[in-house]
Amino acid sequence: MDERSIESRLRLKVKKELGGIAYKFTSPQRRSVPDRLCLLPGGEIFFVECKSTGKFPTKLQKQEHETIRSLGFSVHIVDSYESVDILMEIYKNESM
Repeated sequence: MDERSIESRLRLKVKKELGGIAYKFTSPQRRSVPDRLCLLPGGEIFFVECKSTGKFPTKLQKQEHETIRSLGFSVHIVDSYESVDILMEIYKNESM
């Protein structure tokens, strides 16, 4: 499954299932930032790295993820529709 399809599913599910926004995230100064910045009602924020099925983050992406995590934010990696659905369940359960 390609990254674009997975990213599209994530964007739609964040909106429909969590009531949030999944902004495309880019930074001119840092090439390895996660693909999406997800903002949920109540002020919850998390980042998502979307990969094609079977692909993994690069070394630079992993380093960037660790930097973001060290600041107290969550970074998730999804590479399939199933992994997007699991992520949605996690956040639905947290908001209950």
